Amino acid sequence: MKGFVQVYTGDGKGKTTAAIGLAVRAVGAGLKVFIGQFVKGMEYSELKALERFAPQLLVRQYGRKSFVHNKPTDEDFRLAREGYEDIRRAINSQQYDVVILDEANIAVYFSLLTVDDLLALIDGKPDAVELVFTGRKADPRLLERADLVTEMKEVKHYYQKGIVARDGIEK
Repeated sequence: MKGFVQVYTGDGKGKTTAAIGLAVRAVGAGLKVFIGQFVKGMEYSELKALERFAPQLLVRQYGRKSFVHNKPTDEDFRLAREGYEDIRRAINSQQYDVVILDEANIAVYFSLLTVDDLLALIDGKPDAVELVFTGRKADPRLLERADLVTEMKEVKHYYQKGIVARDGIEK
Protein backbone atom coordinates (compact mmCIF):
# COMPACT_ATOMS: atom_id res chain seq x y z
CA MET A 1 0.00 0.00 0.00
CA LYS A 2 1.33 3.46 -0.90
CA GLY A 3 1.58 5.94 1.94
CA PHE A 4 0.52 9.52 1.40
CA VAL A 5 1.04 12.82 3.24
CA GLN A 6 -1.93 14.36 5.06
CA VAL A 7 -2.25 17.72 6.81
CA TYR A 8 -4.99 18.76 9.24
CA THR A 9 -4.77 22.50 9.88
CA GLY A 10 -6.89 25.61 10.49
CA ASP A 11 -8.26 27.52 13.45
CA GLY A 12 -11.17 25.18 14.12
CA LYS A 13 -11.40 22.39 16.67
CA GLY A 14 -10.71 18.81 15.64
CA LYS A 15 -7.27 18.50 14.06
CA THR A 16 -5.80 16.14 16.65
CA THR A 17 -9.15 14.38 16.99
CA ALA A 18 -9.22 13.71 13.23
CA ALA A 19 -5.70 12.29 13.35
CA ILE A 20 -6.59 10.08 16.31
CA GLY A 21 -9.66 8.87 14.44
CA LEU A 22 -7.42 7.92 11.54
CA ALA A 23 -5.09 6.13 13.99
CA VAL A 24 -7.95 4.10 15.45
CA ARG A 25 -9.15 3.16 11.97
CA ALA A 26 -5.62 2.11 11.00
CA VAL A 27 -5.23 -0.08 14.09
CA GLY A 28 -8.60 -1.64 13.32
CA ALA A 29 -7.26 -2.57 9.89
CA GLY A 30 -4.19 -4.22 11.43
CA LEU A 31 -1.75 -1.35 10.83
CA LYS A 32 0.79 -0.07 13.35
CA VAL A 33 0.72 3.61 14.33
CA PHE A 34 3.19 6.00 15.96
CA ILE A 35 1.92 9.33 17.27
CA GLY A 36 4.44 11.98 18.28
CA GLN A 37 2.94 15.04 19.97
CA PHE A 38 4.95 18.25 19.86
CA VAL A 39 4.53 21.04 22.44
CA LYS A 40 2.30 18.76 24.53
CA GLY A 41 3.31 17.25 27.83
CA MET A 42 -0.02 17.31 29.58
CA GLU A 43 -2.19 14.28 30.22
CA TYR A 44 -5.23 14.16 27.95
CA SER A 45 -8.15 11.75 28.11
CA GLU A 46 -7.39 10.43 24.63
CA LEU A 47 -3.95 9.30 25.81
CA LYS A 48 -5.58 7.03 28.38
CA ALA A 49 -7.87 5.59 25.71
CA LEU A 50 -5.05 5.10 23.19
CA GLU A 51 -3.00 3.10 25.73
CA ARG A 52 -5.54 0.32 25.18
CA PHE A 53 -4.33 -0.09 21.59
CA ALA A 54 -0.72 -0.85 22.56
CA PRO A 55 1.44 -2.28 21.15
CA GLN A 56 -0.17 -1.54 17.76
CA LEU A 57 -0.30 2.16 18.62
CA LEU A 58 2.40 4.11 20.45
CA VAL A 59 2.09 7.73 21.64
CA ARG A 60 5.03 9.86 22.74
CA GLN A 61 4.91 13.47 23.91
CA TYR A 62 7.63 16.05 23.30
CA GLY A 63 6.59 19.04 25.35
CA ARG A 64 6.34 20.53 28.81
CA LYS A 65 3.32 20.46 31.10
CA SER A 66 2.12 23.74 29.59
CA PHE A 67 1.62 24.77 25.97
CA VAL A 68 4.00 27.29 24.37
CA HIS A 69 2.14 30.63 24.38
CA ASN A 70 4.85 33.21 23.81
CA LYS A 71 8.58 32.74 23.58
CA PRO A 72 9.77 29.10 23.63
CA THR A 73 12.26 28.11 26.29
CA ASP A 74 15.48 26.15 25.81
CA GLU A 75 13.56 23.15 27.16
CA ASP A 76 10.94 23.56 24.39
CA PHE A 77 13.69 23.53 21.76
CA ARG A 78 15.37 20.49 23.30
CA LEU A 79 12.13 18.51 23.54
CA ALA A 80 11.13 19.37 19.96
CA ARG A 81 14.52 18.29 18.60
CA GLU A 82 14.37 15.07 20.64
CA GLY A 83 10.88 14.42 19.28
CA TYR A 84 11.93 15.10 15.72
CA GLU A 85 14.78 12.61 15.93
CA ASP A 86 12.56 10.02 17.64
CA ILE A 87 9.90 10.40 14.93
CA ARG A 88 12.51 10.26 12.15
CA ARG A 89 13.70 6.93 13.58
CA ALA A 90 10.10 5.67 13.83
CA ILE A 91 9.45 6.57 10.18
CA ASN A 92 12.61 4.83 9.00
CA SER A 93 12.23 1.80 11.27
CA GLN A 94 9.60 0.31 8.97
CA GLN A 95 7.75 -0.80 12.13
CA TYR A 96 4.94 1.73 11.63
CA ASP A 97 2.49 2.10 8.76
CA VAL A 98 1.15 5.47 9.94
CA VAL A 99 3.18 8.18 11.67
CA ILE A 100 1.34 11.20 13.06
CA LEU A 101 3.20 14.40 13.95
CA ASP A 102 0.64 16.10 16.15
CA GLU A 103 1.12 19.87 16.47
CA ALA A 104 4.12 19.79 14.12
CA ASN A 105 2.76 22.91 12.40
CA ILE A 106 2.75 24.80 15.70
CA ALA A 107 6.29 23.57 16.38
CA VAL A 108 7.30 25.17 13.07
CA TYR A 109 5.33 28.35 13.84
CA PHE A 110 7.23 28.76 17.13
CA SER A 111 10.53 27.94 15.33
CA LEU A 112 11.06 24.79 17.40
CA LEU A 113 11.41 22.99 14.05
CA THR A 114 11.69 24.28 10.51
CA VAL A 115 9.44 23.52 7.58
CA ASP A 116 12.58 22.08 5.96
CA ASP A 117 12.70 19.56 8.84
CA LEU A 118 9.18 18.41 7.97
CA LEU A 119 9.87 18.33 4.25
CA ALA A 120 12.97 16.21 4.91
CA LEU A 121 10.76 13.65 6.65
CA ILE A 122 8.52 13.54 3.59
CA ASP A 123 11.51 13.21 1.26
CA GLY A 124 13.05 10.41 3.30
CA LYS A 125 9.98 8.38 4.18
CA PRO A 126 9.59 4.84 2.91
CA ASP A 127 6.90 4.63 0.21
CA ALA A 128 4.49 2.64 2.38
CA VAL A 129 4.47 5.04 5.36
CA GLU A 130 1.51 7.40 5.73
CA LEU A 131 2.55 10.72 7.31
CA VAL A 132 0.04 12.98 9.04
CA PHE A 133 0.85 16.52 10.21
CA THR A 134 -1.53 18.46 12.46
CA GLY A 135 -1.69 21.93 13.92
CA ARG A 136 -2.73 25.46 13.11
CA LYS A 137 -0.72 27.69 10.82
CA ALA A 138 0.60 25.05 8.43
CA ASP A 139 3.39 26.40 6.27
CA PRO A 140 2.41 26.86 2.59
CA ARG A 141 5.36 24.70 1.51
CA LEU A 142 4.03 21.79 3.56
CA LEU A 143 0.54 22.28 2.13
CA GLU A 144 2.00 22.21 -1.38
CA ARG A 145 3.77 18.89 -0.73
CA ALA A 146 0.82 17.20 0.98
CA ASP A 147 -1.47 14.82 -0.87
CA LEU A 148 -4.47 15.65 1.34
CA VAL A 149 -5.11 18.90 3.20
CA THR A 150 -8.09 19.47 5.49
CA GLU A 151 -8.65 22.88 7.01
CA MET A 152 -10.78 23.04 10.15
CA LYS A 153 -12.66 26.35 10.20
CA GLU A 154 -14.09 27.74 13.41
CA VAL A 155 -17.58 29.04 12.84
CA LYS A 156 -18.67 29.23 16.48
CA HIS A 157 -17.13 28.00 19.73
CA TYR A 158 -18.39 28.10 23.30
CA TYR A 159 -14.90 29.10 24.51
CA GLN A 160 -15.94 32.59 23.45
CA LYS A 161 -18.62 32.43 26.18
CA GLY A 162 -16.03 31.53 28.81
CA ILE A 163 -16.53 27.75 28.78
CA VAL A 164 -13.25 26.05 29.77
CA ALA A 165 -11.97 22.77 28.34
CA ARG A 166 -14.02 19.86 29.68
CA ASP A 167 -12.74 16.40 30.54
CA GLY A 168 -13.63 13.90 27.85
CA ILE A 169 -14.72 16.56 25.37
CA GLU A 170 -11.81 18.98 24.83
CA LYS A 171 -9.20 17.38 27.05
